[in-house]
Amino acid sequence: MYLNKEVKEGIFKKHGKSEKDTGSTEGQIALFSHRIDHLSKHLSKNKKDFNTERSLVKLVGKRRHLLDYLKAKDIERYRSIIKELGLRK
Repeated sequence: MYLNKEVKEGIFKKHGKSEKDTGSTEGQIALFSHRIDHLSKHLSKNKKDFNTERSLVKLVGKRRHLLDYLKAKDIERYRSIIKELGLRK
């Protein structure tokens, strides 16, 4: 499995306040980014997997909403997470 407990804890430890802080906006954005990367690789091999494509579009939308929320709330945290993850608008 690509997303086990250790991987999740590592993501939240790096981008959140701790490995148990699963509700932070930065942690959620990092987790969505990890899942988006995985689904993108899957879709490059399986072009006709439309259910995965739909899931990918939904995840990108969720991440976009969280990024918009963070941008409105605290622009410095937004800029730091964009820089850490290598995202661009």
